[in-house]
Amino acid sequence: MVDTGEIKNLPVHVAIIMDGNGRWARQRNLPRVEGHLVGMESVREIVTTTRKLHIPYLTLYAFSKENWKRPKEEVKRLLELLEIYLEKELPLMMEKGIRLNILGDIKDFPKRVQRRLQETMDKTKKNRELCLNIALSYSARKEILQAATAIAEEYKRGAIKRINERVFEKYLWTKGIPDPDLLIRTSGEMRISNFLLWQLAYTELYITDTLWPDFREEAYIEALKEYSRRDRRFGSIKEA
Repeated sequence: MVDTGEIKNLPVHVAIIMDGNGRWARQRNLPRVEGHLVGMESVREIVTTTRKLHIPYLTLYAFSKENWKRPKEEVKRLLELLEIYLEKELPLMMEKGIRLNILGDIKDFPKRVQRRLQETMDKTKKNRELCLNIALSYSARKEILQAATAIAEEYKRGAIKRINERVFEKYLWTKGIPDPDLLIRTSGEMRISNFLLWQLAYTELYITDTLWPDFREEAYIEALKEYSRRDRRFGSIKEA
C-alpha cells in the first residue's frame, strides 16, 4: 500500500530526468551497464507507484539525441536493455492499463528496435489508466524546430490562418498531453538537458541528490509531498 501521507493534491503529469546510473556504478566499481540494469528496477517501481496513485501521465527521459555520442558498446547495451524492458514489462502494461507512447525520433533506432517499439505501442494503445511517455532519441530543440517547420509549410499552403500557442502545441510530439506539473531530476544536476523546453514553462522543479538506481517509491513520495506543499501561481499574484 502506498503511504501518501500529507499529499493533498497530486500532479496530473510527472516528468523525470533519470540521471545517475553511471555514477552509481562507478561508486561501486561496477561497469556502467550495471547502473542501467538497476535503473530499470527503479523505472518499474516508479511506473507502478504512479499507476497506484492514479496519476494519469508519466514521462521518463531515457535517451537523448546527444546520447548517441556515447561509446558504441554502451549504446549497444542500452538498446539491448530497451528491448528487454519492452518485452518484460508488456504484461504489466496490459494488466495495469498502461499505454506506451514514445517521444522522439524512433527512426534513429535500428529497424529491429523500431519494430519492437511500434508493436508495444500498438498492443497498449487502448489502455487508459496511465500514459507512459518514454523520451527516446529526444531533443526538445529538434521537437520545436520540427513543429515550426511544419507550421510554416501549412501556413504557406493556407491550411493555417493564424498561429498561436494552441496551434503550435498541436505540432509537438506531446500533442494532446497536458504539460508536466512536476519535473523531478535525480543525481543533483541543476539543468534541464534539452528536455521538454516548451512544455516546462510553468512546471515545478524538484532536484534530488539521489542517484536514479536508488530512486524508489519512498523518494518518489517525498517529491510528491514537496509538490503538494507548493503554491502554483503561473505568473500571477494571489491574494493572501
